[in-house]
Amino acid sequence: MSTLTDPPNEGFRLSMLINDTRYRSLTFQVIAAIVLALCIWYLGNNLIQNLRAAGLNISYTFLGDPAGYDINQRLVEYDSQSSHAKAALVGLLNTLLVAFLACITATVFGVVAGVLRLSNNWLVSKLMAVYVEIFRNIPVLIWIIIIFTIMTAVLPGPRAFRGDNATASMVLDAFAFTNRGIYVPMPWFENGLFASTAMNWLLVLGGFAGSWIAAHQINVWANAKQEATGVRPKTTAMILAAWLVPFLALMLIMGLTWEYPELKGFNFSGGIKVGGPLIALWFALSIYTGAFIAENVRAGIQAVSKGQTEAASALGLRPRRVMNLVVLPQALRVIIPPLISNFLNITKNSSLAIAVGYADITATLGGITLNQTGRAIECVLLLMLFYLTASLTISMVMNVYNASVKLKER
Repeated sequence: MSTLTDPPNEGFRLSMLINDTRYRSLTFQVIAAIVLALCIWYLGNNLIQNLRAAGLNISYTFLGDPAGYDINQRLVEYDSQSSHAKAALVGLLNTLLVAFLACITATVFGVVAGVLRLSNNWLVSKLMAVYVEIFRNIPVLIWIIIIFTIMTAVLPGPRAFRGDNATASMVLDAFAFTNRGIYVPMPWFENGLFASTAMNWLLVLGGFAGSWIAAHQINVWANAKQEATGVRPKTTAMILAAWLVPFLALMLIMGLTWEYPELKGFNFSGGIKVGGPLIALWFALSIYTGAFIAENVRAGIQAVSKGQTEAASALGLRPRRVMNLVVLPQALRVIIPPLISNFLNITKNSSLAIAVGYADITATLGGITLNQTGRAIECVLLLMLFYLTASLTISMVMNVYNASVKLKER
């Protein structure tokens, strides 16, 4: 009677790296990584040798030299004697500002247009379809120029607000709409807890962050209570208190007041100036990207089966509640992944700001600073690093959010 035994263990042979499926994929990956590293080393070495032959070297000491140019739209203190590094910081903050604003408004435009495109009202549905097809099929640069041209041609100049024969007036004596931009009241604190205005605003932002965390924890507690008892406690008053109480307390302690814009000489002074280039770039990026987001929203809603809508309607929910509570939460798993790409496109398309004179990081570091110093390689490397970091950060945050809203099976 014969017995079955396990086959003898074979020793490792080099041929197994190619012939054995257990090692083949790893072998090809290692080879590809080595080839890529050699290519990068060759290109970097070639660059260094060519720079050395031309008597050049990579150095970032130029960032400490005076910039020598002014920037109109800025979020931090800056003048022409500030360094190139400070000018790059101003451009970086301007880029983040317009990208953040455009992401918010583009999402609002896209969600509204995507929902209305599925409306039973024929006229509303067709109007949204026209919006989507027109705005997403014309380059965003053209929209930026069109909106900026309309602003400068239609809105009055500051002189139109002067004297008894003024042809324009401020709205509520607080807002001035001119061809140079929009002037709005600026909040500031009479009794700030810190000597620095920036630190006071950081404190306010910290208060908002604390309010958001408190409101989120209230929702978590309500969800757990509903899961355990089947009855959801009322949280509206608690959430309002979490948002309003810290805010009102900070405003009373720090003495919030407002500085209104006033016409002095040939221009307005005081308040906050939202420049025409910023408005044109912000609005153009919003309506252009909003058309793409609208299609993503429409696709996400249509991906939810009609049975979900019919079941919610059978329970007596109104159409608006069905959309908010049943359809959109399930549609998010389809909407969010392409939404990440749209946010990344907004950040990168903001580099078109130079077309209307908005001083973003491409216009400052990659434009004026590069031309003045001749440090093209250093400036381009810094630009690449910024856009890469910004894109990876947006992707990371949105992927975390995507993981939090995806459907979870019991």
